[in-house]
Amino acid sequence: MSSGGGLSLRSLVLTPSGRDSAIATTILGEADCPALPCRDLDDLLVRMNEGAGMAIIVEDALRSADLSGLSTWIGEQPSWSDFPFLILTQRGGSVERNPLVQRLSRTLGNVGFLERPFHPTTLVSAVRTALRGRSRQYEARERMEEIRRGELLLEGRVVERTAELEAANRQLAAQIAEREKAEAALRQTQRLDAVGQLTSGIAHDFNNLLTVVIGNVEQLQKRIDDPAIQRRLAMMHEASRRGAQLTAQMLAFSRRQKLEPRAVDLNETVRGMGDLLQSTIGGSVHILEPDLAEGLWAAMIDPTQIELVILNLAINARDAMDVGGTLQIATGNVTRSAPQSPEEPPAGEHVMVSVSDNGSGMPSEVLAKVFEPFFTTKAVGKGSGLGLSQVYGLAKQSGGGVTIETSVGQGTTIRVFLPRTHASPAWKDTSAAIAPAAPSDGLTILVVDDDEAVRGVTADILKDLGYGVVEAGSGGAALDLFDTRADIRAVVLDFAMPGMNGGDVARELSGRRPGLPILFATGYADAQALASTPEEAIVHKPFDRVELAHKLASALS
Repeated sequence: MSSGGGLSLRSLVLTPSGRDSAIATTILGEADCPALPCRDLDDLLVRMNEGAGMAIIVEDALRSADLSGLSTWIGEQPSWSDFPFLILTQRGGSVERNPLVQRLSRTLGNVGFLERPFHPTTLVSAVRTALRGRSRQYEARERMEEIRRGELLLEGRVVERTAELEAANRQLAAQIAEREKAEAALRQTQRLDAVGQLTSGIAHDFNNLLTVVIGNVEQLQKRIDDPAIQRRLAMMHEASRRGAQLTAQMLAFSRRQKLEPRAVDLNETVRGMGDLLQSTIGGSVHILEPDLAEGLWAAMIDPTQIELVILNLAINARDAMDVGGTLQIATGNVTRSAPQSPEEPPAGEHVMVSVSDNGSGMPSEVLAKVFEPFFTTKAVGKGSGLGLSQVYGLAKQSGGGVTIETSVGQGTTIRVFLPRTHASPAWKDTSAAIAPAAPSDGLTILVVDDDEAVRGVTADILKDLGYGVVEAGSGGAALDLFDTRADIRAVVLDFAMPGMNGGDVARELSGRRPGLPILFATGYADAQALASTPEEAIVHKPFDRVELAHKLASALS
């Protein structure tokens, strides 16, 4: 019998000699139960391996036979197989007490017995019963194979589905992480934007106050000769200037400051700041030779603002180090991929300037808040908390970004990334502008400002410069006055006013007299509203006499 082949219902008949084999074969053939006679036990084993449904063996053929071959064959059969044997025994005697029968039962397992001489019907019935049992074994094998195939298929589907679920779970976890990162970035952006809106909202009023203070201090300085009072006035003037600088830092953070970007060589910027950095940092910290990259790209940035950025970073680095610490500034060309946080620059080519120290570093809770305005770890009175927020605001407003690499006890490196430009750097003439001489013919200037104190200070400065001045406290009043005064030659116009703002008033005035020189005075820089206005037509509060005189003369010319 072949365990892998189809079912064969033939019987194998083994008799030592005589008529039994022929008789059994004939009877079974006539009953449509084909049988094949075998010469000996070895022939029987060969036929069994070829395939058979059962074996009929005469008892005499097994009395002195070596059954080890049969036993081995039976032991090698699969678990579902129980090959049937029918033993033809001699008549008489107890089958149960027959030693040969007991031996065969132990060796062959599935053994049936039929006494000779037998009736043909009895033989056929016994053979058919054995073949039906064998057929059920094959059916059981097929069922077992079907179950096994089903189990394998199910296992495969379980493995496949498990892999799909694991992949989906990984994707979901990644999406959750990405969403949490995006939500954190959104919260940070919303928080910074809210502070920026607050900053720009108070900047106008604060700068108006400083304009009044500075203007009146300058007027007093011209009229008082007492050295002691002059010193106090100088202190007031310097304090007001520091207040104006603080407002400028707030505006830089909120990205509402009007910048004058152009192509800048950061290597030259760093070299030119050597003396300033040394005098500002002092002797407690060693400033290493700058690590300046060769072939550095030009950066698009306001040159004055980038100097403030580098100075702020250097001061922060100094404050983070003990006496004897080291500070180094470096530059480089960097190509960035997509940003992972709001502070990082967008993808593309950038010029990098970094400030590194070997100071105390930042713990994670400080790093999370480092760009927030007014956040500082310094003692009260030692810092405004606007240094890094100003750096962040300028970098983002310029189209770049900032990264911080820090380790507690090891130091910090802050890198500022600025967009690359293919334009050639050109140094701007930074020599101090000298105020032009006051006109001798008393040109009339219209001053428009809703703040009476600011309007008065502006008018006083213009009168000192030799101009004639008319004043208006609102846009509507300015238009009415302008219609009645044909001698008005120029307008100094506050930008942020209730009702009609400076932009609205300027359009009305220009419509009535095209080419009229208009100088905007603004307490904060609205980047969108003044984006198309040249810097020469803007004077930033708090302004001084020299700046106002120079820009007004430029507008008139």
